[in-house]
Amino acid sequence: MSVLGISLPAMLGQLFIGAINGAFYALLSLGLAIIFGLLNIINFAQGALYMLGAFVAFLLLEYFGIGYWWALFISPLLVGLFSMGIERTLLRQIYSLDHLYGFILTLGIALVIQGALSIMFGASGQPYETPQLLQGGVNLGFMFLPFYRCWVVVISIVLCFATYWAIERTRLGATLRAATENPVLVQAFGIDVPRLVTFTYGSGVALAAFAGVLSGVINQVSPEMGEHLIVVVFAIVVIGGLGSIVGAIVSGFGLGILEGLTRYIYPEISNSVVFIAMAIVLLVKPAGLFGKEA
Repeated sequence: MSVLGISLPAMLGQLFIGAINGAFYALLSLGLAIIFGLLNIINFAQGALYMLGAFVAFLLLEYFGIGYWWALFISPLLVGLFSMGIERTLLRQIYSLDHLYGFILTLGIALVIQGALSIMFGASGQPYETPQLLQGGVNLGFMFLPFYRCWVVVISIVLCFATYWAIERTRLGATLRAATENPVLVQAFGIDVPRLVTFTYGSGVALAAFAGVLSGVINQVSPEMGEHLIVVVFAIVVIGGLGSIVGAIVSGFGLGILEGLTRYIYPEISNSVVFIAMAIVLLVKPAGLFGKEA
C-alpha cells in the first residue's frame, strides 16, 4: 500500500521499531531522572548497568538454567543490590561536591564494568532465547507484529507509570521528595535518610537492569550494548527536564518514535535527530520540556 510515494507498511514498521527503542529509552531515562532528581547525581554508569542486567540474565540461564521470566525479577534485584554497594562505598563520598565529580566517577565505574565483561566474554554478542510464550507473532496484512516486541512496549509502559505513581502518589514517594529537599528535617522525624538514598539509587538502576533483560532477547547480550545508548538517553533526560519523571517517560517514548519516523523519511539524520531535538529544546526552554527553572 503506497500513498504519495509513502509505503504505509514500511512506515508503520519503522514507527513500531521506534516505539520499541522508545521503551528502552523511557526505562533508562526514568532511572536517570529518579537518581538525579532525588540524589543530584548524573549517573553515567546507567548504560553499563543496563548491560549488566542483560548479562546477569544470560548467566542465570547459561549456568543455573533460570529462564527469562525469573530473570526479569532476579536480574534487576541483583544489579540493584550491586549498585547499592557502589552508592554506599563510592558515591556517598561526593554528594557535597560539584556535579562534575559524580559524572567522572560514574563514567569510570561504567568503563570498569564494561572492560571486565569484555575480558571475560569478549566483544561479540551472546544470544538470549526468546521465551516460548512470546515466540511468533501475528500477520496484520500490512506488517508482521512479533509478540515479544509488543510485550516489550506494553510492560515498559506499565512499569513507567507504576514508577510515576509510586513516586508522585504514595507516602514513600513523598518521603523521598522531602528527604531531597530537607534531609535534616526528615532525619529528625526518625527516618534513616542515608538508607533511603541507597534504596533510591538501587531502584533507579534496577529499572535499567530490567530494560537490559528485555533488550537482550532483541539485540543480543554484549559488553558494548549500553556504550552509545547512554549518550542518547542522557540527551533525552535533558529534553524532558533533568529530574522530571513525566519528562523522562514522555520524551523517551516520543523521541524513540520520532527516531523511527525519521529513519523512514530521512535516514541520514536518524542517528542525530535526538541531539537536534535537544538543541532546539535548550534554545527554546533551557530547563527542558517538563523541567522547572532554577
